[in-house]
Amino acid sequence: MLMNDFYRISQVTSGDDSIEGTIHFNAAHPIFQGHFPGQPVVPGVCTMQLIKEIMEWQRKQSIQLVDAPQVKFLQLITPEMTPQFSIKWRESENNLSVQASLRTDKDVFKISGNYRRD
Repeated sequence: MLMNDFYRISQVTSGDDSIEGTIHFNAAHPIFQGHFPGQPVVPGVCTMQLIKEIMEWQRKQSIQLVDAPQVKFLQLITPEMTPQFSIKWRESENNLSVQASLRTDKDVFKISGNYRRD
């Protein structure tokens, strides 16, 4: 789990089918030493993982990504950035249809995906 180590969240507001807030990265985390030395960047897989973890934290249940028909990395995310996140979902049986984004002054990451509740 990356939450509270690689990143933390603040200013969280949530509803029955959404959550928003701010992400703060730990610039001293070892991931940034290798990705990339001298020019640290948040790995794309970590960006996707934090969306999953925030949803699990909010919903208090484990989920698994089933598919992601649309994933857009629109700008490099560096540890100095504090992007706003927005996650919205629609439930049906054991599935969640999710729309999520990270944004600074403009969108930096977007995902449309389907998750399965464990």
